[in-house]
Amino acid sequence: MTWLVRIACALAALALALAMEWQRPDMLVRLDEGLRDAFVRWSAQPTGEDRVVVVDIGDAALRELGPWPWPRQNMADLVEILLSQYGAKAVGLDIVLPQAGAAQGDARLAALATFGPLSLAQIFDYGERVNPVREGVLSGGMASNTQPHTQAKGLPASGFIANHPGLQGARCVGNVGYQPDQDGVLRHIPTVTLHQGLHYPSLSQAVLACADTAVQAPANVNGLWRVPYTYAQEAYTVIDAADLLRERIPKSMVQGRFVLVGSSSLGLGDQVSTPLSPLTAGVMVHAASLSGLLDMERGVLQFPRSGRPLLVAWCALSLMLIVAGFARLTAMKSVLLLAGLMLAWLGVAFVGASHQLEWSVSAPLWGYVLLLFTAIPYEWWRTQRQGRRLLATFSHYVAQPVLDEIVRRDLQHSLEPSLCDITVLVADMAGYTQLTSSLSLNEAADVTKAFLGCLTRPVLSGRGTLDRYSGDGLVAFWGAPLPCPEQADLAVQAALDMLAEVDAFNAERARAGLAPAGVRIGIESGRALVGDLGTPFRSTYTAVGDCINFASRLEAAGRELQCSLVIGAAANAMLTQHATTALGQIQLRATETRIEVFTVQR
Repeated sequence: MTWLVRIACALAALALALAMEWQRPDMLVRLDEGLRDAFVRWSAQPTGEDRVVVVDIGDAALRELGPWPWPRQNMADLVEILLSQYGAKAVGLDIVLPQAGAAQGDARLAALATFGPLSLAQIFDYGERVNPVREGVLSGGMASNTQPHTQAKGLPASGFIANHPGLQGARCVGNVGYQPDQDGVLRHIPTVTLHQGLHYPSLSQAVLACADTAVQAPANVNGLWRVPYTYAQEAYTVIDAADLLRERIPKSMVQGRFVLVGSSSLGLGDQVSTPLSPLTAGVMVHAASLSGLLDMERGVLQFPRSGRPLLVAWCALSLMLIVAGFARLTAMKSVLLLAGLMLAWLGVAFVGASHQLEWSVSAPLWGYVLLLFTAIPYEWWRTQRQGRRLLATFSHYVAQPVLDEIVRRDLQHSLEPSLCDITVLVADMAGYTQLTSSLSLNEAADVTKAFLGCLTRPVLSGRGTLDRYSGDGLVAFWGAPLPCPEQADLAVQAALDMLAEVDAFNAERARAGLAPAGVRIGIESGRALVGDLGTPFRSTYTAVGDCINFASRLEAAGRELQCSLVIGAAANAMLTQHATTALGQIQLRATETRIEVFTVQR
């Protein structure tokens, strides 16, 4: 039944984890994305992005060159300086110009967009509106038959804000519109936008196309691409627009690089929440997208890749570890096992997220939580029940110090039968029938109990284990359930204490005019099977082996030897604290074995 419970709990946890992966509720999606955001922040590289440059029309540039909108001559100058004097590989404007400006400036921008590697921007609106926004003239649309691989993945748009008609001849135009996730964080952008039967690329793809670098960003079933925020914002070179127009920067900062022009000013540019920061300039999102496409182009990143096979394999491995581990571990250690699996999974999920694997990073955690609140309490209850049974059983056999030591060592399996080296003591009353024949039933019972008390106290105080009472005697042993190197000396000392207690018992009887009681004790050491050797009807902790039989026959041999304490050769060889006297060799009753026996002179 225990195994069935373990397997059922583990299977339920596995089923829950997989169900959370395939059908994720909104709460789980938010938790997943929150964990992913943390992974993105931890893994974002602070340096190394030397392919993309951002020109910022920020507050400092607006203070120096005047408020927005700038004259079109300034915008044309900015692009010409980047392309001609600074040798930029391609330029993308994260700025939409729906209204015409000065004719000369517009004409220069139109020429640069028509004949140079300049990508203009337009914004698509993906919301469902009664009166869609449609301003300016769309450009850069491609028929679906020219883009068959994106036909099913275009994200439909309802409206747009595009550039004025004077710029509609631009060779490269990219979308800078986006659709944040439900929590307002921008993690995905449309790779291709579908509007009135035409497909429109994103700004980052348009910039690469203008530089004759064709990289198709992958999209999920919703037409969205998870932006790979591989680089922290400080990894990008950000140049103030005024410094560029005044040519106050070295050419090496721009030459041969892709340039995105945008704004970080709160009054001008769009500010979005991203996994990297709750307030990020929109141009930095396009910079991260451009970096991801460049990483794809050189084979550093591969998209898209599903992590589901790895997740299923991880859940199966967890199932095996949990079922096997719970069978051998205590409740607390089982909790530690689950904690270890959780930490290990977070490490795997972190690596997977940094490699853009699409999977639920929290689904296995829900399975572990289910186990934490079901299987672990069950294991704790089962362990407590076993512990109570263990203590209840041993409380009848061992002294309290030994019981305390069993609890301290957490010996949960002490009842399981095992082979142990033990020293056995068998004690019996001499002449019991003669002593009790003239007594009443109650008097005989009182004498027997008092005599057994004389034998039992030395066993328990000497850290021995009481095996059983046998009529007017007992069997005890040392060496189990706790190992005991000095077991033979403890047994002999217990025997001497028994003899002293019986002497005191007889002295009290003599004062009452009663006959004395005799005692015979046999001690031998050897290997025995020790443990719970009872039945389903009755539990009994006992020892079985030749040494028990030898000790019993040594006790009986005391009658012929006229000796109260007879010690076998094996036990005598183990003594280090007691001096013994040889009694000679005897043949054990009902055997052909002759052994040398010893005693201790009091």
